[in-house]
Amino acid sequence: MSIALLALDGGQSGMRTLLDGPDGNRPGPEFTGIRSDQPLLTQLRDIVLATLDGRRADVLAMGLSGLGASDSARLMKDLLGDAVGTVLLAHDSTTSYLGALGPREGVVVASGTGAVTLAVGPDTVRRVDGWGHLLGDAGSGFWIGREALSAVLRALDGRGVPTALTEHAEAEFGDLSQLYLQLQADPARVSRIASWARRVSELARTDEVCAQISRSAGRQLAESAATGLTSVSAENVASTVGNVFLNDLVSSSFVEHLTELIPDVQVLSAAGTGLDGAATLVRVTSGSALGALVDRAQ
Repeated sequence: MSIALLALDGGQSGMRTLLDGPDGNRPGPEFTGIRSDQPLLTQLRDIVLATLDGRRADVLAMGLSGLGASDSARLMKDLLGDAVGTVLLAHDSTTSYLGALGPREGVVVASGTGAVTLAVGPDTVRRVDGWGHLLGDAGSGFWIGREALSAVLRALDGRGVPTALTEHAEAEFGDLSQLYLQLQADPARVSRIASWARRVSELARTDEVCAQISRSAGRQLAESAATGLTSVSAENVASTVGNVFLNDLVSSSFVEHLTELIPDVQVLSAAGTGLDGAATLVRVTSGSALGALVDRAQ
């Protein structure tokens, strides 16, 4: 038995799938996030085979974070053998863009656990940030969570102002002097730290520390969007995807600062998600600006 399409959206916090089979499109199983300390494509091989459950996919389309120089559609196809036909592989900035704006010009900022921006002009594309939690991802869930926990420790030291985050940190970690040791020893520390972005969002209207973190995240993301738009001479259209923008202060700060940098910008609601974008990779033409970002193997 075969299905027409298996689409996969893979990030640091989780992976989602979509199956297009005889009964139409339907959500597939979800999996834990990509492990950066393990080979990417072998992780994906196991996930794809588990999702297919003995079936064959005519097309496998994937948008992924953490793609390395040696991660290719051809290698993915070789790993899967007869289980798939055509393999389409792209960075998740590309699929987030397609999900939000489709093939039109503009810029899309995706901020979940990590953060990456993609700008598409008439002839060129430009990725901004997406450099991972150690060196980049400014304004991401991880960035917000790290700022939150750092604020807790600054308050503990007396270097920072009191924050409602402290009570929640004590509930999770106990002795705050051991917080950093707990996180360093936790293999899931990236997603665990990023989960604090939700707490910041919940407290942002009543806690000034959380409000400042939220506004700063929006400013960081706006700077990435403006950099992308101006570098490719794109139409001044922007959109956002990702759970970080569910924080109203992040979202409003993003619009405020982007409008300061590019006064005539239009900020549009995303038409869909990164998973929707992965499902549309099959319709991206190889000769287009976006098509140059899609790796294909048949």
